[in-house]
Amino acid sequence: MSDSSEKVRRQAIRLEWITIGFLTVTVTLVYLVLGNSQAMKAAWLEDLLSFIPPFAFLIAARISRKAATVEHPYGYHRAVAIGHLVSGIALTSMAVFLIVDSSSGLLAQEHPTIGSVELFGQQIWLGWLMIGVMLFIAWPPVIIGHRKMKLASELHDKVLYADADMNKADWQTAVGSAVGVAGIGIGLWWLDSVAALFISASIMYDGVRNLRIAVLDLMDEQARTYDGKRPHPLAGQLNSLVDARQWVARVGCRVRDQGHELQAEVFVVPHEGHALELAELEQLTQDCRELDWKLQDVVLIPVADIPSFAYRDLKPIESSPESQEHA
Repeated sequence: MSDSSEKVRRQAIRLEWITIGFLTVTVTLVYLVLGNSQAMKAAWLEDLLSFIPPFAFLIAARISRKAATVEHPYGYHRAVAIGHLVSGIALTSMAVFLIVDSSSGLLAQEHPTIGSVELFGQQIWLGWLMIGVMLFIAWPPVIIGHRKMKLASELHDKVLYADADMNKADWQTAVGSAVGVAGIGIGLWWLDSVAALFISASIMYDGVRNLRIAVLDLMDEQARTYDGKRPHPLAGQLNSLVDARQWVARVGCRVRDQGHELQAEVFVVPHEGHALELAELEQLTQDCRELDWKLQDVVLIPVADIPSFAYRDLKPIESSPESQEHA
């Protein structure tokens, strides 16, 4: 990892500890005003689940820095993918529970009630406290989530991205809970269960999407960007860099996601009659590694023909939004 990327990693760790501190306050406040609202219950459980991605990131960030050994020749970078998988499973499982719980209350036509509490010598409706707490905690995660998203891009960290994505959507949970409580207050009892289902569906979406990305990474899918939306541009950049050598006739590569770093195998067909020398192979391998800090594990393989599974597209080296900035 380069010096600039190490600095970004430390910033991400500090931000995750800030997130854990904020979640501790949030979970406590919501629990104190929980009442009988299904929407508040769903929001509280989502806040509890929100602890998983930060802790998964912190544990994975520590383990992934361990050096490769004979027993673990590829290093420990897959700890990031495992953390991503754990987060996806936890989110999906809790979403199923909440959907079943909220749906049963709606079908049974349960009418939740919200009582009054004494505050500073005055009797006030507890719903006002619920709404006030949810609106108070709605905006900080949005700011934190946007900051994490930028760091996730720079670190190529999918656990951090999943956490940021959840933070950015937390305002929907908070507002949905407030709407559900308000519905109880004006006699629309069903609005509370509907709000809880909305929150559950949001958790399910995050869970299934992150679970899918994590499983595909562990199945060695061709490396994709930190958000999983497109093939990682470094594959094309590797091909472009190698293809620029005069002695190279054709090139293809396969790149898999190891966590923060990528592992690349580059297949090279030399021009007919060119006698490959060890020195030029070593120099080209070093040039590939210097293309980006994420490419610390690059293997150059001279072949007679490019394998059918290899990625063959050529992309200009300057086209990547993620690479040269942290090389």
